[in-house]
Amino acid sequence: MKGTQKDLRSGGLKTKGFLIVLSGPSGAGKNSVMNAVFPTIPNLKYSVSVTTRPPRAGEVHAVNYFFCTEEEFDQMLKDDLLLESATFVGYRYGTPKKYVHEQIEAGNAVIMDIDIQGAAQIKGKMPEAVLVFLLPPTPEELSKRLRLRGSDSEEVIRRRLAKSREEVKHIVDYDYFIINDDLNKAAEQLRQIILSEWCRVNRIDLDYLQQLWKGGSDLDATEG
Repeated sequence: MKGTQKDLRSGGLKTKGFLIVLSGPSGAGKNSVMNAVFPTIPNLKYSVSVTTRPPRAGEVHAVNYFFCTEEEFDQMLKDDLLLESATFVGYRYGTPKKYVHEQIEAGNAVIMDIDIQGAAQIKGKMPEAVLVFLLPPTPEELSKRLRLRGSDSEEVIRRRLAKSREEVKHIVDYDYFIINDDLNKAAEQLRQIILSEWCRVNRIDLDYLQQLWKGGSDLDATEG
């Protein structure tokens, strides 16, 4: 996978931005796959979620998550500041709507990793969003990854594994799936999905396109 700093939005045409929702069981490798894609698509932006979960080792506030209290989360819901919200293994998660809308208006693609509850809410409010489901190669591999991560108790791991079996049933609600048996391969598949979505005709700024192709002396001289 070759990195580039070029504007990759449909060959440089002005296009509308869009939202990519990446879901999958905890331990499927969502962060690893996204981190491999970001350097190759400069117009891809990450939507930082807010959560009541305590930070894990190495996590940074406003980079990995906006960490908040239960009371602060309640206030954000009351003020209608979240695009979606969900509860997962005892903690609450949500997506601040302002950043997402600003980046889409700027013509960028925004990607977020959220669970199936949040993805369903997003699809209801933004049916044009692109939903991608990331799968581990096997349940056994998922169990191994969760234990190697070393960030959760055995009880939390069991709850995550039980939750994953329910989550996989919802893959039919998604537009694409990727099996993360090889990080580079999975990242390239996600990259190609994003670039292909940018080439949808309904994302083109038609006013700009018409101005670009409205004609001129150089084009007229080639006619006949």
